[in-house]
Amino acid sequence: MAKAAAAMVQVDGREVRVSSPDRVIYEATERTAEVTKLMVAEYFASVGDGLMRALRDRPTALERWPGGVRDGMKLATGPGDRNADAFYQKRVPKGAPDYLETATITFPSGRTADEICPTELAVPIWCAHMGTLTFHPWPVRRADVDRPDELRIDLDPQPGTNFADARRVADVARELLEDLGMRGFAKTSGNRGIHIFLRIEPRWDFVDVRHAAIAFGRELEKRDDGVTTAWWKEERGERIFVDFNQNSRDRTIASAYSLRPLPGAPVSTPLSWQELAEVKDPRDFNLFTVPERMDFNLFTVPERMADGDAWAEIDDLAHSLEPLLALWNEHPVELNYPPDYPKMPGEPPRVQPSKKVAEHWDEQGNRIEE
Repeated sequence: MAKAAAAMVQVDGREVRVSSPDRVIYEATERTAEVTKLMVAEYFASVGDGLMRALRDRPTALERWPGGVRDGMKLATGPGDRNADAFYQKRVPKGAPDYLETATITFPSGRTADEICPTELAVPIWCAHMGTLTFHPWPVRRADVDRPDELRIDLDPQPGTNFADARRVADVARELLEDLGMRGFAKTSGNRGIHIFLRIEPRWDFVDVRHAAIAFGRELEKRDDGVTTAWWKEERGERIFVDFNQNSRDRTIASAYSLRPLPGAPVSTPLSWQELAEVKDPRDFNLFTVPERMDFNLFTVPERMADGDAWAEIDDLAHSLEPLLALWNEHPVELNYPPDYPKMPGEPPRVQPSKKVAEHWDEQGNRIEE
């Protein structure tokens, strides 16, 4: 069979080339038809206002699945994972168009990189041409890449829990935010979890924002015994884990309106709190249904409106972190950072609790030889 000619997607006065437009990215399921590469590009165009609200001026890593999504396919876990089918792109790929802009970010190791920094909708369309399904923006703008303007609360169901549990905890989180004088915006993760974002004043560094997330999680634990901030999986039990480390430097969450690499092309979908309370199955929000929520035709690119976006008002207010940092200061006990981080000040030993023998480890987590 002859290879299909590249397709062109018109968006905001630009023409973006999409190669292999008929390549099947998602196979058909009982719920959804198959999805081609061109359909992915046109989906991103159709939700352009909401997607750019999530990505604009943010350094953004790309989750690329150039061969599509199939059972058994693997996402690379690191630079040396050469057998993976998909990978994270943290530096600008070769062949990027001249309208693509960048931002220089610093990793925890101290190394730097120029990452894609979307400033117009043509950029995510080009990323779809490169096999991107999920966008992972930093919680910063390029004007100040060291001071986040977003606090991210990741409610992660653990084994034995499900989306309904996450939905219950999300409502408790909403009440807690309201008690703190804050307004959060919820979305499905595209899988079983729920994400709550809120804009903050870009006055604090990553350490402060992470401490605010820990403090929020601890307050949530007090209000719902089905919540945990335990970093070690063996200590979490059948509870919803508040993943505070998603607020650490170079830790990112799938953006609003990103596709996820799961059957049926699910979308990480912004919802009003009223809508979220009624959701039974997050798979109902996918490439086919989400554009309909925003009053768009999937396969055309009409004038885009914000009316259908539950996060249309997210930029209207930036909160102070002071209420959460006050809670942190009441109990300033540090928790573990991700394992690839350098040892951080005040961090407890990076020793799995079941393997830890207190007298054999010092406070820095180094084994003491007998």
